[in-house]
Amino acid sequence: MWWVTTWKNGASALGLQRELGLKTYWTAWTWLHKLRRAMVRPSRDRLSSRVKLDETCVGGAEEGVIGRLTHNKVLVLVAAQEEGQRIGRIRLRRVAELTQATVRECVEEAVERGSVLRTDGLNVYQGLAGYVHEPVVVKKQAEDASTVLPRVHRVASLLKRWLLGTHHGAVRPEHLNDDLDEFAFRFNRRTSALRGKLFYRLAQQAVQVEPVPYQALIRHITPVPNTRDRGDWSERNTHSGDWVQIVDEDGNKAPRISRTGSLPAEEQHTPNKADAQDPCGGSKACIGHPRLHDRFLCL
Repeated sequence: MWWVTTWKNGASALGLQRELGLKTYWTAWTWLHKLRRAMVRPSRDRLSSRVKLDETCVGGAEEGVIGRLTHNKVLVLVAAQEEGQRIGRIRLRRVAELTQATVRECVEEAVERGSVLRTDGLNVYQGLAGYVHEPVVVKKQAEDASTVLPRVHRVASLLKRWLLGTHHGAVRPEHLNDDLDEFAFRFNRRTSALRGKLFYRLAQQAVQVEPVPYQALIRHITPVPNTRDRGDWSERNTHSGDWVQIVDEDGNKAPRISRTGSLPAEEQHTPNKADAQDPCGGSKACIGHPRLHDRFLCL
């Protein structure tokens, strides 16, 4: 946890594995995703006062698309609070599609009612009752969008650079929200001179959030066998009946899972006498896998 918080540019699962000398990549991957879940305080304050709101696309270059149309990229809503000429706190959320319903849901979760929302002229931002909406039609302005809404564009640019620099772009859409939470956690505390405060805050929040077992982290992953995609989840995944074996491109195997996310009976962890000495005691907070149980950080 200290290593994760003291790295200013963020942490990767491979870096965590090397630093701790873990035998398997999946142990580091699971620990890191659990810590990312803990980076969101359950009752955190929402943005207030004046907030800039815009959307951006995360992913590689696409050909044959116009404007906001995308087939392979992921849409991310970006909200940035104004603090004079500076950027205040931010909120980021992945959305499946850009509609008035999804925008309203994200805004109500992240922004206090009565706040001033400044957006571009896109119609999905209309109808935000309870907020003071200030739309700006970029086409009617002499400046471009990055000048009219500089804060959210700067945050989006920093986010993409962070994903490319720390993770080399190897981020699955299913887990992008966890990476967005880590980026927001670090960005909102960027002015902290003492890195120990970040460690203290993360440790404090880790005991407040609900436990997330390994099966829950990978439940929504759909392996794609026999493809040329060299992503960290798709190549060389094998199916055996109702069971799926996920293998990354380095040959590291994750525990087999069913299509519902459960482990085979022979690989499930059964509490024994030794577990009485273990803080997790084979509970649901544990990863529940014998090969990883002894080295697991229960959150």
